[in-house]
Amino acid sequence: MTSLKQTPLTCSGHTRPVVHLQFSPITSNGFFLISASKDGKPMLRKGDTGDWIGTFEGHKGAVWGVALSGDSVRAATGAADFCAKIWDAVSGQELHNLSHAHIVKSVDFSSDDNYLVTGSNDKLLRVYDLNQIDSDPIVFSGHTSSIRHVLFANDSQTLVSASEDKTIRFWDKDSKQEIKKLDFNTIPYSIELSRDSKLLSICHGNYVMFLDMESMETVKEFKIPTQVLSATLHPDKSVFVCGGEDFKMYKYDYNNGNEIESFKGHFGGVHCVRFSPDGELYASGSEDGTLRLWQTTVGKTYGLWKCINTEDNDSSEPQLSNNENHNNSNNSK
Repeated sequence: MTSLKQTPLTCSGHTRPVVHLQFSPITSNGFFLISASKDGKPMLRKGDTGDWIGTFEGHKGAVWGVALSGDSVRAATGAADFCAKIWDAVSGQELHNLSHAHIVKSVDFSSDDNYLVTGSNDKLLRVYDLNQIDSDPIVFSGHTSSIRHVLFANDSQTLVSASEDKTIRFWDKDSKQEIKKLDFNTIPYSIELSRDSKLLSICHGNYVMFLDMESMETVKEFKIPTQVLSATLHPDKSVFVCGGEDFKMYKYDYNNGNEIESFKGHFGGVHCVRFSPDGELYASGSEDGTLRLWQTTVGKTYGLWKCINTEDNDSSEPQLSNNENHNNSNNSK
C-alpha cells in the first residue's frame, strides 16, 4: 500500500496574511476555529470542516490576536486600531470595546471565562474582570519591548507573556508580581499551552522548546531546519507540528525527536499552527492569506475527508477525496 499524501482543506476568505488562530474546546455543538488576519476581519468556522460561520466586523486595523471562551459563546480580538474587542460569538455582535495605548497583539480568556488578558505594543499586560468590565484592568509592567503573546496558565493564576525584548515572563495574577523570567538569544515568537496545561511550547529561532509548567524547567528542545514561528503539541503528546519561514509544515515525534514528515502546503511563511481539541487535525495560517486544515492520520475518514477504496489495476489502495479548494467564505450570515 502506498502511503497517502496530505491533502489539506484550504479555507479561503481572508485577503491578507493569517497571523493567529485558536480552536475552542469541544462543546455540545462540536468545536470551533477562530482566525486573525491583517485584513482586520476575524472569522469563525466549524472546527472539524473549516466551514465558515461568520465574520466579526468592526476593527479598523489588522487583527493580531484571537481567542474563544471555553463555551464558545464569546470571542475576543486584539488589533492595530489600539483596542481589544469582546464579541457575542453566536450573533457576531460587538459586546465591549477595550481601548489601549497601542496595538493589541494578543488576547486570552481565563479557564473559567471570568477574565481576559491582553498583551500590547505598549509593553503592558492588562487583565480585565469580565463581570465588572467597566472597572480598570489590572496592569502588569516589566517588559522592555512589545508583547507578542499572552496566556493564562495554572488555572488562570499564572500569566505567561512572550516579548520582543527576548524574554518570556511569568506573573502571579493575585500578587501582580513577576515570578520568573526566561532570557533568549532571539525573540520568542509564540507560545502555546498543552491541552492538559502542563507543558508550554516556546518557539525561538530554529528551536521548539517544551517547558514544564510546574517546575518551570525545560524538559525537551528540538532544532528545526528553519526559523520556526509557531508550534503545537498533539493532545496526547505523541507528536508536535511546527511551521515557519520556509513555507513548510514539520511533524516530529515528541518522545524521540525524529522528524516524521515535512511538506510544503503554503505559499508564504507559516505564522500559526494549532491542533484541534480531538487531535484529529491541525490548522495552519500563513502569509499567503489562507488557513488550511491537515489530517493528523492521513487517509482516515473524518470531517470532509473520505477514504475511498479502489480496485483499479488489481490493487486496493485507499484514496483521499475532499473538496481540495474548500472555499467556504462565500456564505452569508
